[in-house]
Amino acid sequence: MKRLQLARRALALGLACGAMALSSAALAQTKITRLVVAFPPGGPVDFVARTMADQLGKELGQQVIIENKAGANGAIAAELVSRAAPDGNTLWLTSVGAVAINPALYEKLAYDPQRDLTPVSLVVNNVEVLVVGANAPYNTGAEFVAASRQQKNAPLTMASSGTGSVPHLAMELLNDAAKINLLHVPYKGAAPAITDVIAGHVNGFFGDIPGLIGHIRGGKLKPIGIAASKRHPLLPDVKTFNEMGMPGVDSDNWYALFAAKGTPAAEIDRVNQAVRRTLGTEAVRAKLLASGAVPAPSTPPELAALMKNDAAKWTRVVRAKNIKPD
Repeated sequence: MKRLQLARRALALGLACGAMALSSAALAQTKITRLVVAFPPGGPVDFVARTMADQLGKELGQQVIIENKAGANGAIAAELVSRAAPDGNTLWLTSVGAVAINPALYEKLAYDPQRDLTPVSLVVNNVEVLVVGANAPYNTGAEFVAASRQQKNAPLTMASSGTGSVPHLAMELLNDAAKINLLHVPYKGAAPAITDVIAGHVNGFFGDIPGLIGHIRGGKLKPIGIAASKRHPLLPDVKTFNEMGMPGVDSDNWYALFAAKGTPAAEIDRVNQAVRRTLGTEAVRAKLLASGAVPAPSTPPELAALMKNDAAKWTRVVRAKNIKPD
């Protein structure tokens, strides 16, 4: 009889422990990481976020949901993240512009990247490539520059995704490096700019490779120069501007993760390690590389240094050219 009672008690205790374990697991699954993207769905930053979200959730042990908070050149997303609880459960995936260009471009911002945000990790590098229409007479950046020098009374035109954008500032770097005077034609976004380059209405455009590779492969655009220190794996035959004797044009529209200021260092490290494992996963890495984005995880201090250096670089360009936002 006593044995039967002991067996029943053991069974009850086992069931209770099992229920507690299931309850704890269920509770863990309900924890959510919000990945805030400062651009609409379907764009290149959103693509990177969705490519890494599932695997990042597995690495963190909790669900990752994407929130698209577009508008105000990233200010809406930045403000949301800066005011979030500093617990590492709200992250901001942003391009370089919102953290390293906007402070120089706008007199007043609703956020201060240095004061309100904590670097977590660089995610991908997106170097700029100069493209022209498929039927354009130039096949290299050097030929494009030579044509510009010959047309002083009717300068070659360069589209951009907006005043103060990376494509615009890359064009200004090329102007300085080659001592030419390309005419800036700003558009409201990359899509209409690319359309007009394809149609031949504008001579050229600097853009991120992920946003252009489909048009290049489809024969609608011709890549003629890489604005980076080395060639891109998807465009191995396209020379860099350094190789063409025009150093100083390097432009990288990188994407990185930030958390609210005050997030504990241990939590930042936990997320950083999860990002590293995510970007090291073959499926994620292959998908990003195929798009033209190069996975590039970093430590938080490395991202902080990159942001500081790029902010100084782009601030010099903005001030030297007296660039004002539209």
